[in-house]
Amino acid sequence: MKLGLQLGYWGAQPPQGVGELVAAAEEAGFDAIFTAEAWGSDAFTPLAWWGRETSRVRLGTSIVQMSGRTPTSIAMHALTLDHLTGGRVILGMGVSGPQVVEGWYGQPFEKPLARTREVVSIIRKVLAREAPVTNEGPHHPLPYRGPGSVGLGKPLKPIVHPLRPDLPIWLGAEGPKNVAQTAEIADGWIPIFYTPRSAGMYQPWLDEGFARPGARRTRADFEISATCHLQVVDGAEQKQAVIDAMKPFVSLYMGGMGAKEQNFHTQVFTRMGYGELAGQVQDLYLSGEKDKATALIPDELVDDMHIIGTAGEVRERVAQWEETGVTTLLLSCRSATEVRQIAELLA
Repeated sequence: MKLGLQLGYWGAQPPQGVGELVAAAEEAGFDAIFTAEAWGSDAFTPLAWWGRETSRVRLGTSIVQMSGRTPTSIAMHALTLDHLTGGRVILGMGVSGPQVVEGWYGQPFEKPLARTREVVSIIRKVLAREAPVTNEGPHHPLPYRGPGSVGLGKPLKPIVHPLRPDLPIWLGAEGPKNVAQTAEIADGWIPIFYTPRSAGMYQPWLDEGFARPGARRTRADFEISATCHLQVVDGAEQKQAVIDAMKPFVSLYMGGMGAKEQNFHTQVFTRMGYGELAGQVQDLYLSGEKDKATALIPDELVDDMHIIGTAGEVRERVAQWEETGVTTLLLSCRSATEVRQIAELLA
């Protein structure tokens, strides 16, 4: 199992010390660094900025929101960065949610499965550069001939010859149908809230996708990149403090990331067996009682979602994640010292 450094997306201000983190990850033998986007910083620019000082680590997005750019625009970003980095880009994408897609990007959220398939197909056509790119699908028709069209659109091939026509595409997916489709059409999967305890739930969904005619990958060469917080502690007291510090993030995703009527993250927790708790946390969070919502998060849930313990416990827990099929563990680290410590511990 490989290690990746998850830089995430920015808060109110750009983070400090990221260059040191990236340099430490490269030096310590991490396989990749990843950046994300929500509705503030984008995923591509920080990856290009901090990645320019690297020469070995893979550079991934986790995730690019599909509705924020047209498929051909996403392909342009990816092929450009892939050239600049000598073929080290992993294009991680996802559909996000209706609150962001319709509220921030002003795009319809309907039919996310069909849209995902169409986006991936178009990007692969751009990267293959075998013919001018066309698409008959309803979500991203190329050329566009709908309302407002002047009728002059023509199919085009990218001017730049892509460095890799098979640039890896990973997808963020949460539900059964989406995970199965990811196993069918993508090169890797970026799950959210994947844990050793919940891993068994996903296996039939993945197997369904691998078994479909024309599936790109098999379980043997498909990558699963799971995100968690890993921290080595001295003992039980320090572990409890870390668990308590992580609970606000769990309650945010369980109760605050989405509307009451549709919250994909809440649905994941429900599938994990926390349906009643998720409903209570969501009610409190959406009513503004965030502290009360956070107080409901049980220690064992945080402990399952993350890797927190003594050095020996961390090694044991990492082995458990690897046994479930995780090929890359994406870690959020706070300092270059921590990056080096984790790399040395896990060798």
